[in-house]
Amino acid sequence: MKSLDLTRRATLLGGMAALGGCGALGALNTAATPLPIYDLSARSGASAGRRTNRTLVVARPEAPATLDTDRIMVRPDAVSVAYIPAARWGDDLPEVVQSLLVRSLSGTGRIGYVGRAEGGPVPDRALLTRIDAFEVVDTGESLTARVAMSLTLIADRSQRVIASREFAGQAVAGDETPRAVVQAFQTVLDAELPAMADWVASRA
Repeated sequence: MKSLDLTRRATLLGGMAALGGCGALGALNTAATPLPIYDLSARSGASAGRRTNRTLVVARPEAPATLDTDRIMVRPDAVSVAYIPAARWGDDLPEVVQSLLVRSLSGTGRIGYVGRAEGGPVPDRALLTRIDAFEVVDTGESLTARVAMSLTLIADRSQRVIASREFAGQAVAGDETPRAVVQAFQTVLDAELPAMADWVASRA
């Protein structure tokens, strides 16, 4: 039965914390316990290709409230949202994605300057990102990391949209531990970040 599968997975993951929280005492106990932090690595696109001296800023990505957190989100079913209690990202997810994009784009060496929107030179181009999915999906047989993002490149001064594209990928976790789940996210990003960097660099 599905309910039994979810119970088993919740136990293996250390017990999933449902959106909406538990009791006050449980919340205090959770707050007093430091959560293990997991990091994700940037992957650069190709160094060969179109080059430009233009400046590019990467704005803080937009994300729904359920993803605008440092917790790793799980979908036990189509209508429920939960979080892995024994793990968190090193920062809120939008900042994590912003940093990954900056490092991936900068690593190509094909754009004159790449940085965050805060500070830096006056930009020629701006990259807007919307995080549509960055979650663990429980299929009943496995846990799958799913990532979906929409990128829009604009001319900063005129606010003209140069191009937009959606990127998505998924990978099955090797087992049901937080470490394996994070590695599944990394597998997705190893494929998608270079594709994103190449796409932006060829149009910046």
